[in-house]
Amino acid sequence: MVNGQRSTVNGQAPRVIISGGGTGGHIFPAVSIANAIKEQRPDAEILFVGAEGRMEMQRVPDAGYRIIGLPIAGFDRKHLWRNFAVLLKIARSQWMARSIIKEFKPDIAVGVGGYASGPTLKTAAMMGIPTLLQEQNSYAGVTNKLLAKKAKKICVAYEGMEKFFPADKIVMTGNPVRQNLLAHHYSKAEALESFNFKPEKKTILVLGGSLGARTINQTLMRAIETIKANPDIQFIWQTGKIYIEEVRSKVYGAGGSDIENVYITDFIKEMDKAYAAADLVISRAGAGSISEFCLLNKPVVLVPSPNVAEDHQTKNALALVNKDAAIYVKDAEAQEKLIPIAMETVKDDAKLKSLSEHIAKLALPDSAKIIADEVFKLIGK
Repeated sequence: MVNGQRSTVNGQAPRVIISGGGTGGHIFPAVSIANAIKEQRPDAEILFVGAEGRMEMQRVPDAGYRIIGLPIAGFDRKHLWRNFAVLLKIARSQWMARSIIKEFKPDIAVGVGGYASGPTLKTAAMMGIPTLLQEQNSYAGVTNKLLAKKAKKICVAYEGMEKFFPADKIVMTGNPVRQNLLAHHYSKAEALESFNFKPEKKTILVLGGSLGARTINQTLMRAIETIKANPDIQFIWQTGKIYIEEVRSKVYGAGGSDIENVYITDFIKEMDKAYAAADLVISRAGAGSISEFCLLNKPVVLVPSPNVAEDHQTKNALALVNKDAAIYVKDAEAQEKLIPIAMETVKDDAKLKSLSEHIAKLALPDSAKIIADEVFKLIGK
């Protein structure tokens, strides 16, 4: 045992901490990695460490794993005086992380990004436990750049990451996606029927991420009369939980009557059906979502969020646009351009085919399994 680390020898069950979260873009890959570890070693003990009050505290238990929350929070860049409380939370989180590690005795700690991964991975490395980072974006985040100094391996999804990390630590794996997206194969007709839509009409899937995207939702709300006037185009609209009531009120009005070509929900549980139904997707440019579009060969219009660190979503989007694998609409121009571009594109079969073919070339399959292999290599050492 080294500083709380228990040796995995003589066939003992491997013990793995996976830390991070905050959004579906961090949580879904984390769960996929855990599932891939379990596929290889069903006896593996896996503990998640997340942030109190964030969505991983619900999603991870739903996936069948135990999670402990840290009182961690991000820095408030607009109200600097509030950051004294943040510093206290970081210190408390590091103390809690040390206690968790001493009690759980992991063989390795895996960081997937998000607030909790900082104190957890930093503490694990200080205690002599090997750490592995999974960087999902084309532009590395501040936390991962700091953690990379002590990390043993860094799994990435984009080329050229040597400008952020030591080249000898980098492994090109791609981003893990939700396994159920690839497990089921619904026909387009079957998928459309589940949304009460007609198979002969074009369908646009609108994704605002797990929490919702203000610009995308506002753009569709303002364009609702245009959408009603084009009944030959169907919309599956995931609003996110924050915006669902506002959207329903705007779209349905006081009468509450449905619109035949619009399906509205706050969260889509059966994303495999939603993707199968869609001819075109409108989405933010989170790394996890982009990986799903690549693997499923989905034509997409990307509207990067401007409210993320280092504007990494724009960099994610341009990595596709530069290879003719996606259409890019700036957030500031969405209300003017998004719906006209989407409607024009979804009617253009040649354009849809071209986008599908180009984005398929960027797919990196089996990412979760490859990362799990790297986990076991480090445990073996």
